[in-house]
Amino acid sequence: MNPSTPPTIIVKIEKGEAEKTEFRFTNSFQIGRGRDSDVRIMDNIVSRPHAEIRFEEGKWWLHDLNSTNGIFVDDKKIDQVPLANNTRILLGQFGPVLSFSIEAVVQENKTRAVKRSPVQNADRYFGDPDEGTIGEHTMMVRRAFKKIQKKQKKRYGAIIAILASLFLLAGAFAIHKHRQVIKQKALAEDIFYAMKRLELEFSSELKAIRLKEDAASKKLIENYRVQREEMKDKYDQFVNTLNVYGKGISEKERLILRVARTFGECEINMPKDFAKEVMSYIKKWKTTTRLEKAIERAKRKGYIPKIIEIMKSNDLPPQFFYLGLQESSFDINACGPKTRWGIAKGMWQFIPSTAVRYGLRPGPLVKKKKPDPQDDRHHFERSTVAAAKYIRDIYDTDAQASGLLVMASYNWGEQRVIKLIRAMPEDPRERNFWRMLKNYKDQIPKQTYDYVFYIVSATVIGENPRLFGFDFDSPLASVTSKKPIG
Repeated sequence: MNPSTPPTIIVKIEKGEAEKTEFRFTNSFQIGRGRDSDVRIMDNIVSRPHAEIRFEEGKWWLHDLNSTNGIFVDDKKIDQVPLANNTRILLGQFGPVLSFSIEAVVQENKTRAVKRSPVQNADRYFGDPDEGTIGEHTMMVRRAFKKIQKKQKKRYGAIIAILASLFLLAGAFAIHKHRQVIKQKALAEDIFYAMKRLELEFSSELKAIRLKEDAASKKLIENYRVQREEMKDKYDQFVNTLNVYGKGISEKERLILRVARTFGECEINMPKDFAKEVMSYIKKWKTTTRLEKAIERAKRKGYIPKIIEIMKSNDLPPQFFYLGLQESSFDINACGPKTRWGIAKGMWQFIPSTAVRYGLRPGPLVKKKKPDPQDDRHHFERSTVAAAKYIRDIYDTDAQASGLLVMASYNWGEQRVIKLIRAMPEDPRERNFWRMLKNYKDQIPKQTYDYVFYIVSATVIGENPRLFGFDFDSPLASVTSKKPIG
């Protein structure tokens, strides 16, 4: 190999989130968190431009680009280092781990490890040693081979040339297509979070308009809803053209992705194990009849149409219906345990202070764990209106338009969950359930973790129960005339 020609360098992501786990380069490239990085690693420890790898004086060199958290090799912080085969680096002392290998060295090592190559074996039988030392049968084979080889040499040469050209074109097209898909996915993600920011920016104005009953205010709200649905449809179409879900994905996984998006999470950067975790909670629902019985109670009591209407009037997905299911199984007389914040009561399990904040009047039995006819928390419609307003307020503020963060906060907002949420940047791209799982999974209380996944898994089942082996129809579809997904 010409020493001035860079050998292929292979970058493997051993720890950290990137578009793929292995990259190959023959020219200089950059590593970082920014969109322009050739190896983009989604981790806050990584600077936007963190490092650059250049081929200099016959070697690949890694240079630190004044990154915030530095680069470490063998526990030592470095500014630059030559990259040998199997060099491992850390971006930040406790950050992502990358390993590098040089293809020429790898190939050389493989060659040394092989005792006899196929070419050597061919030379042994079809080479040109002294014909007097070989048998008659072998001599006949060699003569026949030479005749065939002579006739087909030109033909194979042409075929190989054509195949080589096709492989080069296919490779170039694949690289171009892969880069385009990465860019389009990044664009789709930008569009998704731009929609979220727009929703948050207008949330206070929309809240004020919702309180008015005049025709002009109602028209403004209706126009907003129509435009919002149009934006969602366009985003849907764009994502579908990208084939984000992939060819090998199952209908069940596809449905989980759609439910995540319904609750305000961007499915493009969904954690790899999220769908698997949801499926594990679907299995848990199969071990009990609680889901079927709760839905049957809601149908029998006529709760479903009203819950959908109230959620929609507050511009919330009707799927928040399942939050009520998880809270009380739609038991309007439900009473929780005694806590230092009081006893939670009703279908939506309001504690006294939150109930008062949202216009509900606790009854005289507020300190006793028993239903109270005079307590508004046991009133279906009043408590549902209060729950929708409470959910909407969390959605517009702490949750930054993430429905899954709404659930986490609703379950245990008064304790450390809300502190974890508020510790994240006030931006829907950085403050969402995916980011919370990544940064704080070990700190999320088990009760809250279960709470969120039980609601999401119940929602997934409810969209198409029979797909998951449940013997009932979609409760929301029966009211909204929506066909089940899947």
